[in-house]
Amino acid sequence: MVVIEVDVRGDVCPIPLIETRKALRKASPGDVVVIIGTHPASKKEIPMAVKALGLELLEIEEEDGTWKIKIRR
Repeated sequence: MVVIEVDVRGDVCPIPLIETRKALRKASPGDVVVIIGTHPASKKEIPMAVKALGLELLEIEEEDGTWKIKIRR
């Protein structure tokens, strides 16, 4: 298993979602993609996209306006 980290802090939609999709395409089944960002709308959109793609949303954490979303491919 590989962990792929994507830092989109300071980026606004649709950049975080686009970068998430790119990372998920590169990931192999079982790999974990961790997205770190600050844009509030992306925090809602990324989990919806994960669900639509049929992937596993492992965790959403938020601290001081920065969120981290973990997805298993």
